[in-house]
Amino acid sequence: MAVLVEEPPVRTAATPPGPVRRSRAVGTARGSFPTFAIPALVWYGLFMIGPVAAMIVIAFLSWPGMLVSPTFAGLDNFRVLFSDETFWAAVRNSTIQIVVGLPIMIVLAFLLAFHVVQKPRGHRVLRYLLFIPALISAPATAMMFYAMLNPDGLVNGVLETLGIGGKAWLADPATALGALIVVDLWAGIGYSAVLIASRLDGVDTEVVQAARMDGAGSWRLAWGVYWPIARDFIGVVAMLQFLSMLFSSAQNVLLLTQGGPGTATTTLSYLVYQKAFVDTDLGYSQAVGVVLFVLGLAGMFVIRRVLRKTH
Repeated sequence: MAVLVEEPPVRTAATPPGPVRRSRAVGTARGSFPTFAIPALVWYGLFMIGPVAAMIVIAFLSWPGMLVSPTFAGLDNFRVLFSDETFWAAVRNSTIQIVVGLPIMIVLAFLLAFHVVQKPRGHRVLRYLLFIPALISAPATAMMFYAMLNPDGLVNGVLETLGIGGKAWLADPATALGALIVVDLWAGIGYSAVLIASRLDGVDTEVVQAARMDGAGSWRLAWGVYWPIARDFIGVVAMLQFLSMLFSSAQNVLLLTQGGPGTATTTLSYLVYQKAFVDTDLGYSQAVGVVLFVLGLAGMFVIRRVLRKTH
C-alpha cells in the first residue's frame, strides 16, 4: 500500500520571505481601521465641524432673534463689527488678558511642577491640593473672589490694617481686568502644574544625576534640563490654557463684572454672549465667533512655533 507523503513547499528565489505575510496581515488590519473609526468620525463631523460651519453661515445672515426669519446680509455684519468701538475694546482686553496672564501661568505652573517632581515632603498631598481649583464650579469661584474683592471684602480689610487705602477692585476700570486675570491664574496654575508634573516625572534620572554631578543647582536644572525636555508638552498645555482664556472668559466676566465698568472687561468671548443672548443680534454674534475662531488658530500656531522643541 503506497503512502503519500506531502512534501514541504520549496522556497525559490522568487518566493518572498516570511515578512511578506506579516505585511499582508498589517495591511488587513489597516484596511479595517476606518470601520472602527466611523463612530468617532461621525461624532466629530456632527458636533465639531457642523457647529463651525453653522457659525460661518450665520455670520453672513441678518438674524435679530431666534423667532425671526433670517435674511442674507453678506459682509454687513463684518463691516459693522470692524467699525464698532466695543469690538476693538474687546480685542484689546482679550489681548491683554492672554499676553499678560498666559506667560505668568505657564512659568509659575512649570516651577511648581518642578518643585513637585523633586519629591519634597508631602508631595503626594500637594498634587491633590493643586487640583482643587479645577474641582470648584465657576459660580462658586466667582462668589469667593467677589467676597474678596468687593469694597468691604477681605483684600481691602487686609490693606486697611496695613494703612493702605482699598479700592472697588471690580468696579474700577484700572483694576477690573487685572482682577479677572488673577481669577484666571488661580484657576489655571494648579491644573497646569499637575499636567506638566506628569511629563517631568518621565525625565531620565541619569540625565538629572549627570547634571547635578556637573554642579547644576535647582534653577539651572529646571531651565537647562527639565524645560528643554518637556518643552513640547508644555506647549500643548499652553495651547489648552490659551484656548480656555480666549473662549471661556465669558463666564467670569458675566459673573463678576458683566463687561463693565463701561467696556473695561468686555472680552471677545463675552461679546459673543452679549450680542447673542442680550442684544439678540445673532449675525453679529457669530461674526465675532468667526474672528475668535481665526484668532484661536493663529494663537495655537504661534505658541507651537515658540515652544516647539528644536532637534
